[in-house]
Amino acid sequence: MASGKAPAENMLWGGRFTGWFSMEVRVQCGLDPLMLEYNASIEYDKRLYKEDILGSIAFARANAKSGVISNSEFAEIERGLREVQKEWEANAFVIMPNDEDIHTANERRLGEIIGMDIAGKLHTGRSRNEQVVCDMRMWLRNQIKEIESHLVVFIETIASRAEAECGIIMPGYTHLQRAMPVLWSQHLLSYGFYFASDLERLRETLKRVNRSPLGCGALAGNGFNIDRDMMAEELGFDGLLWNSMNAVGDRDFVTEFLQWGSMFMQHISRWAEDLVLYSTMEFDFISIADAYSTGSSLMPHKKNPDGLEPPETRYNAAGSRKKLTIRDHLVLRGKAGRAFGHMAGLMMTQKSLPSTYSKDLQESWEPMLDHVKTISDSLRIANGILVTLTIKPEKMRAALDPFMLATDLADYLVRKGVPFRETHHISGRCVAKSEELGIPMNELSLEQLQAIDSRFGEDVSQTFDYDRSVEMRSVKGGTSRARVLEQVKVLKDMLA
Repeated sequence: MASGKAPAENMLWGGRFTGWFSMEVRVQCGLDPLMLEYNASIEYDKRLYKEDILGSIAFARANAKSGVISNSEFAEIERGLREVQKEWEANAFVIMPNDEDIHTANERRLGEIIGMDIAGKLHTGRSRNEQVVCDMRMWLRNQIKEIESHLVVFIETIASRAEAECGIIMPGYTHLQRAMPVLWSQHLLSYGFYFASDLERLRETLKRVNRSPLGCGALAGNGFNIDRDMMAEELGFDGLLWNSMNAVGDRDFVTEFLQWGSMFMQHISRWAEDLVLYSTMEFDFISIADAYSTGSSLMPHKKNPDGLEPPETRYNAAGSRKKLTIRDHLVLRGKAGRAFGHMAGLMMTQKSLPSTYSKDLQESWEPMLDHVKTISDSLRIANGILVTLTIKPEKMRAALDPFMLATDLADYLVRKGVPFRETHHISGRCVAKSEELGIPMNELSLEQLQAIDSRFGEDVSQTFDYDRSVEMRSVKGGTSRARVLEQVKVLKDMLA
């Protein structure tokens, strides 16, 4: 066991503890330094300094209202906390060895500024159990609003491109096999509506995040009749968490956000995969801008869509890992696995916890912080890729195949009164005859078609028209031009 002096008396909880024993030297010391480091969260929760300060000001104001502190003491506490905030904003705040978390650091510094006689009254009736979850909810609420704005911009980009490029025909796929002709805009909008559903779910998630736990104490509530509604209103919460035990032990709001982000990243990953495929020479439907691509260290001709797929490790000439650029970091398809891991890891941590607060819940901080960054970065890079994407309409049309009109051929006979199950079989025989003769299906003569079924007429030639096929799908949600433009309007309306 390591030894060394790391006293606990400066901790918010230090009065109960007398120290630990080093078995090697038989000397009583403070807190085990390794335990201090293992237990500390300051290196990542320092990002919540502003939320912690605002929550402390609201709490002090409410304590002044209930008479726990005087108005002059509140004014001094607020002044000191504003000074602490300025230090953080100027990157001048000095983290001390015993600052195990943002709450300890801020309160310690407040005491240095205004003296502990007054600063020591700030925490009256308050527990870190409520304080930490209050900070987290405020921070996540603000991040969700920022993510929402990025998501709205991304969906607007999808809608704008779908509207501007309406009329361009491409192959539609099922099982990654050519299926039927569709508009390129229909493809764009298919993902637009995935992301619009994500937007709806995100807004619903925000409602459950933005509830105040402040005033719930360690688990049983506040003993000084503090005004919880007053604090909630000051901090911008929509309402209260109504059970004190639930409030301090709940991390469902983090879990739900991670679940939301995992589904969103699943959609982003699928979208990225389509673009990866369509940018290959085998498809060649699109070109990814150079800003979101890299080359090969061996093959000069390569242009890799690295904004969309996982990166390889890159090193500089000295053999050290070089600083990654934005296009190296933001790899959409590969980041989905990272997001899923955040969710699965936190759910596993929580699955057997007893009621109220346990230290295990500290494990919700890092996945939440990293999840927010992953989602936010992914959204911005996805929008950048889509804004700069170049499409190749002539390549898309060249990839169309007359076999993709086999359903239209079956529908032709349906309109003559033939049952679909029969027309499906007849159309299949036409496909087989085309393959047997080694010619495209649209080049079968009328006599060859009538040899398969006499009900084919001279007007059957109209069936082999990709534009007509697209326009025939004119039901709501279909791929005809009018219905695609209708979808654009619906999608834009969903952003309100």
